[in-house]
Formats: sequence, C-alpha cells, structure tokens
Amino acid sequence: MLYPFLQKGRAEAGVDEAGRGCLAGPVVAAAVILPEDFAHPLLNDSKKLKASDRYALRQIIEHEAVAWAVSFIDPDVIDEVNILNATFLAMNEAVNKLKIRPQHLLIDGNRFKDTTAGIGYSCIVKGDALYASIAAASILAKTYRDDQMLTLHQQHHQYLWNNNKGYPTTDHRLAIEVHGITIHHRKSFRLLPEEPQLRLFHE
Repeated sequence: MLYPFLQKGRAEAGVDEAGRGCLAGPVVAAAVILPEDFAHPLLNDSKKLKASDRYALRQIIEHEAVAWAVSFIDPDVIDEVNILNATFLAMNEAVNKLKIRPQHLLIDGNRFKDTTAGIGYSCIVKGDALYASIAAASILAKTYRDDQMLTLHQQHHQYLWNNNKGYPTTDHRLAIEVHGITIHHRKSFRLLPEEPQLRLFHE
C-alpha cells in the first residue's frame, strides 16, 4: 500500500526519472500531482510492473492527475553537464512545466538540486515504492522514455533498443563494438569495458 501524501492538505508533486544508467537516449523525468484520494491496486514502482500495466496506468494517471508533466534531456546535454546534473535539470523542468505550482516536492532518491524558485522538497530513498505520486511519476518517465527508444530503434535497429532501451546489456555493447556509436549515445559514459577508439556510426 502506497502512502497518498507526506503531509495531508498540501499540493505535493512526486518526481522521478528514468534512463539515468543508460548508454544511449535521453534521461527523462516526470512530475505528478495526484488527488489525495487517488488509489489504484496496480500502482507501484514502475520497475515492478509489466509493460502492459505501466501503459494502462499511464492513461489513468494522465486522466486523473491534478497535473503532470514530462521532460527530456538529450545525450549532448548529458555529456556537457554530467548525468547527475542532467537528471536534476530534467526533474526541475518537469516541475516547472506543471500547470499547477506544487507546494512541496517528493523526490525519488537521496539528492536534488533545486531550481524551482523556492518550492520545498523531501528526498525519499526508494520513494517510488512508498508514495503514490512518486510511483506515478516513475511510470510516466519510464513509458515516455521507452516510447522514445522504440522510435530511435526504427532508425538504428542494430542496437536492439526495442529490447534493451539503451541500457548496458551484452547485446547493446556488442552492437557498439561492431557498428560504432550514434549521435544518441552518451560519449561521456564508458560504452565498452575496454574503451577502444569508438567511431561515430553513419548510415
């Protein structure tokens, strides 16, 4: 059972990200303000759900939420500012895109750099398995990022992003070794264990 809020009577936005550990594609963050009485038996940390349940819940969340927003930070920015700062940037952008300004943020994780002009926040380790609004944000971030990777897979099918979504799986690393890298890869990441000179993939 997820907690509906940290403090009753306050507009709280749950905030979470997806794709932080990937070798390719954007890091995506979502912010969600749910009604205090929102509940759904399937709602949970997105990592614990089947893909079909995540997408079904996304429709429900988007319909029932008081406000929601999603933000994408591309690999070139990740390479420029590093993945931690890019994650903070995505989270802040998602919060700032909400149609209603929240009174407090529930951040999944143990660190946050706030640029939201003074909204208070609480960092909650494994918060996506504890609070409904963070779980909802995790679902939106995950599904919107998966959609993006499925689109990119159509352009670069040899990396099997339809299966690995850009994460450092064996098949993804093998494809990098054979085909080189794309503009969607994070060049600041250790893409291969041995780190040979990587060439940019050209179609």
